[in-house]
Amino acid sequence: MSDGPDTEFDPEQVVIRDKRRLDPETGELRTGVPAEPEAPAAQAVPSREDELLGDLQRVTAEYANYRKRVDRDRITMVETATVGLLENLLPLLDSIELARQHGDLEGAFKGVGESLEQLADRHGLERYGAQGDVFDPSVHHALVQAPEDPQATVTVVAEVLQPGWRLRSGRVLRPAGVAVSDPGAPAEQPDVPAQED
Repeated sequence: MSDGPDTEFDPEQVVIRDKRRLDPETGELRTGVPAEPEAPAAQAVPSREDELLGDLQRVTAEYANYRKRVDRDRITMVETATVGLLENLLPLLDSIELARQHGDLEGAFKGVGESLEQLADRHGLERYGAQGDVFDPSVHHALVQAPEDPQATVTVVAEVLQPGWRLRSGRVLRPAGVAVSDPGAPAEQPDVPAQED
């Protein structure tokens, strides 16, 4: 046997190691032979089923997130459309209230007006703003400065010129247009000389 054209077989270069633990002639356990290293613990090689299960769980989680995102977007779109409709109804609702205050809300117009108000109420729309409320620039729009109010300790609404509208959730659709009064100095009492007895 030849490894190549110029090499010859040298039997002294061949080394054979007998690592058998049992002596083949006697069948007894050999001493001095290093024990075979234990086979390394089987490393967890993912099986095809584990891979498929992992893929299924990942797809299920992605689909659940997708559904949540679509539901959230759908709710946002409905709220945006509702707010747009309600903002367009505000002038009509103001006209209905003015007609009621002047006694002109009668007959068929009364039924239509009340139906519009009920529709707005079902969608969470409410009117706000009253005389004497504490002025809050986040929900009130100061249109006029009224004379100072000596009884007030803070700036208050002296008169509501245009009612405000907001959703029950707190979102303001239109701030209330108001006249405001700043706190004034209390009216001075005339000096009355103390009477001596």
